[in-house]
Amino acid sequence: MRQTITGEQIRHFIEEDLGVGDVTAAIIPAVTRASAEVITREAVVLCGQAWFEAVFAYLDASIQITWLHAEGSAVPADTLLCRLDGPARALLTGERTALNLLQSLSATATLSRRYAEAVAGTSCKVLDTRKTIPGLRVAQKYAVTCGGCYNHRMGLYDAVLIKENHIMAAGSIANAVNTARQQTAVWIEVEVESLAELREALQAKPNRIMLDNFSVAELREAVRFVDGNIELEASGNIRLENIREIAQTGVDFISIGALTKDIKAVDLSMRIQLIQA
Repeated sequence: MRQTITGEQIRHFIEEDLGVGDVTAAIIPAVTRASAEVITREAVVLCGQAWFEAVFAYLDASIQITWLHAEGSAVPADTLLCRLDGPARALLTGERTALNLLQSLSATATLSRRYAEAVAGTSCKVLDTRKTIPGLRVAQKYAVTCGGCYNHRMGLYDAVLIKENHIMAAGSIANAVNTARQQTAVWIEVEVESLAELREALQAKPNRIMLDNFSVAELREAVRFVDGNIELEASGNIRLENIREIAQTGVDFISIGALTKDIKAVDLSMRIQLIQA
């Protein structure tokens, strides 16, 4: 997935912290320069370099950043990730915002890598969902791909996902799919909660059917029933402990909200190494 970073987004991230000005960094003389290092205290999949760089570039274009590991690489604990050099005030002002982005996106990539490795060797792809941190959807979905998983729809505009409430309002699965097909040319998916609904959805011919909270036995039966005639996606109550068994049922995709929703920011620290007047 292509990285999309706008100056407006970065401004919003910085101003949330900066307000009317960094009254603490102001105690440092404006002419003072500093070098700093960012270290990870735990094993991570490094992700978010462009966002990290954009924060400091917004504050002071003269700041130099040297990465010692590539984006998307697996890095062990207690590893130096990058070095920075530039005006001390800008480094101090941008520290928290830049680290917040880097540690959140690295956390997303790290968790995604674990799920991708859990299904390695199967034909199943692990997808994210729209359960993202507000304001960070594009960034988190990019991080998911850094971790080796894949993106589901970006939002409500690029695919139709017909769920229980849509079906109820439309009157039936067939009505919902037919109406969607008449109104838009985008890709259509239907969520079903039983094998009976699966049969109904198959007749409506969407692009994909989501099997919500199916048991492993039901997933196997669904795969046998559709016989490769439509893409199947498993969703609901899926964890690292059971994802491989689900992938081995033969479903094409597994969608997991936890990739972006249940993350714990990785432990990073930025330490000033040298300050010179």
